Amino acid sequence: MLLADQDRSLWNRALITEGHDLVRRCLRRNRPGPYQIQAAISAVHTDGEATDWPQVLALYDQLLALAPTPVVALNRAVAVAEVHGPAVALAALENVDLPGYHRLPATRAELLARLGRDEEARAAYDQAMALATNETERAFLRNRRTELTRTWSES
Repeated sequence: MLLADQDRSLWNRALITEGHDLVRRCLRRNRPGPYQIQAAISAVHTDGEATDWPQVLALYDQLLALAPTPVVALNRAVAVAEVHGPAVALAALENVDLPGYHRLPATRAELLARLGRDEEARAAYDQAMALATNETERAFLRNRRTELTRTWSES
């Protein structure tokens, strides 16, 4: 389920508060490492009714400087999409190389769909489904593709 589709009122506030306290304690040490930054990103997602995407992007920028992995670049592109739009995020994915990782074509599919590039989005969903290793993820991707197809056939 996408973050935007989740009912935040169902999240465990006591655990979120505990997590926020732990993140603040780590950050006060002023020696941020990849795990502390990842925890801070999670904290921003759980702070309030909506995600502060510019803050998430700033944290991903820091994380990418410390741990320049393709997965971090992929996750950062999601934040870029929320702050600067799907076209900028798609450009940010140009040099991300994650062979066999279904979340890269799934992210591309979402961005392409947001841009109205439906044929390309469907192809990216197909690629993601072929790479997904479990049925739950394949079903989620299939549903997203079906929604796109339904929207396309209704227009």
